[in-house]
Amino acid sequence: MTGGIYLTITEFEQVLSNGENLTVEFKTWIHAKDMRERISLAVDELVAFANAKGGTVFMGVEDDGTVTGCNRYDTQKIMESIYDRTRPALFTEIEVIRYEGKDVLAITAERDGTTYATSDGRCLKRLGKNSKPYYPDEMSNKYASIQSPDFSGQILTDSTVEDINVLEIYNLKEKLKMRDPKSSLPELEDTSFLRDLGLIKEDEGTDRLTVAGLLFVGKETAINRLLPQAEVIYLHYSANNMEEYDSRLDLKQPIISVIDRLTEKIQNTNKIVNVQVGLFRLEVEDFSEKVFQEALFNALSHRDYLNMGAVYVKHYPDRIVIENPGAFPEGVNEKNIITHPSTPRNKLIAETLQRLKYVQRTGQGVDIIFREMISSGKPYPQYYTYSEAVTLTIFSAIDDVNFVKFIASEQDKLQKILPLPELMILRYLTDNKRIILSEVQGLTQLPAAEARKSCNDLVKYGLIELSGKEYMLTPKVYEAIKSDVEYTQDKTIQFIKAKSRILEYLEQENSITNEKIRELCGYTKQQARAAIDKMRAENILKLEGKGKLSKYIKVDD
Repeated sequence: MTGGIYLTITEFEQVLSNGENLTVEFKTWIHAKDMRERISLAVDELVAFANAKGGTVFMGVEDDGTVTGCNRYDTQKIMESIYDRTRPALFTEIEVIRYEGKDVLAITAERDGTTYATSDGRCLKRLGKNSKPYYPDEMSNKYASIQSPDFSGQILTDSTVEDINVLEIYNLKEKLKMRDPKSSLPELEDTSFLRDLGLIKEDEGTDRLTVAGLLFVGKETAINRLLPQAEVIYLHYSANNMEEYDSRLDLKQPIISVIDRLTEKIQNTNKIVNVQVGLFRLEVEDFSEKVFQEALFNALSHRDYLNMGAVYVKHYPDRIVIENPGAFPEGVNEKNIITHPSTPRNKLIAETLQRLKYVQRTGQGVDIIFREMISSGKPYPQYYTYSEAVTLTIFSAIDDVNFVKFIASEQDKLQKILPLPELMILRYLTDNKRIILSEVQGLTQLPAAEARKSCNDLVKYGLIELSGKEYMLTPKVYEAIKSDVEYTQDKTIQFIKAKSRILEYLEQENSITNEKIRELCGYTKQQARAAIDKMRAENILKLEGKGKLSKYIKVDD
């Protein structure tokens, strides 16, 4: 029974007499503990009806057909609650039937060819008079062969070229021209452009969209019809109420349009902290555009599109939380996410983003997110995994302004961007006195040889030093970052190491200056002076010249 609205009393009595069937479901009202439970009972059945032949849920009727009625209800709020708890949002109609002094709510859902699910990702269908799970393999007529390791590369057999939004093609081409002026892709005719990227494929003599094609250039109506779970829901929370959102966006649009729309949302509310580094000023945003976009690209590339849940972007004043349907790919977890080889769940989506120059290379997104957050003096991004979802939290607050200044200054001196492992080591040592190699391995997720190389490079730059088996920041770094961690290394060991480096240098050069000693040993000017004085007292060095021309040479044996 679809379109079962405006029943006469005789027709309603016939429904009661026939009982539950493929298009009719009875649900109690008075025996449900609260409105939340009543809505939940209705939502499951309405989703199942919408995925079959349509049907009506009669609220206020017991399983045996006895009318017990409904009280204290608001039909508008009920329709809105059903809309909010279904993906995509399900439109329903409600008729109030007055029967023997009691109110029955007849809630009808029509079939429109779209596949619906509950907001927590459960997809159901009607089978006889019961509702059953709607498993992914039963959707094969819509999603073609889902057994392929790359779902995003599969042909959507129900698609046509009429589902393509030509404006999205134009936008992709124009943005690629800006990102890579040398690319020849934008010069291709539209069909060739899409075919070259794998966004359309020939199927029995007809061009059809792949899943990736739908997600890059599909019309909103086509996405809603063919892949309704491809939705991003943005929720904004104010500082006054962190429990309930004050604004919401439901986006069922191509990937790049979603990225652009939400980036604008974030940027419009971003605050900027100005950090003075020498002669230039560094602007640190609440939420870096690069970090946010990389995080969202990752979510859309790696999400499980057979899971009917949406991607959620929850925007709080102090953090952004991105919730992504589908667990980590096999072999990936929170402890190896930085270094594990890239295994995109949707290979064609990841490759398309790379070829359109939205990402440098597949699998680099997590590295970029960590690097940007650390160098901005912010807490590490936090990943959590559940059985059917992954969440990423990025924070706005700067934990350590001095660290930001220090990293910016050192990278400017070195004329290079420090690799992520080295940044992680330095950040760790600003909060802790020392670290051993095994701890470096755990921190950076690197094998021993690579972890040791990262440490050795930092030693070479004069940023850390080795004392026994422990790595520590050099005195100049402590001074630069004004760390709360005291520099407590044994001064005797410190001097022995400095003396060794100075003598090694003098094996190659005739003389050494105070400035060179500071560079070699990571010393301040005063510490270099103390070392020189001690070596002169031991008759190892002697002074030549005066003032700016002064230098030190080795005393002959």
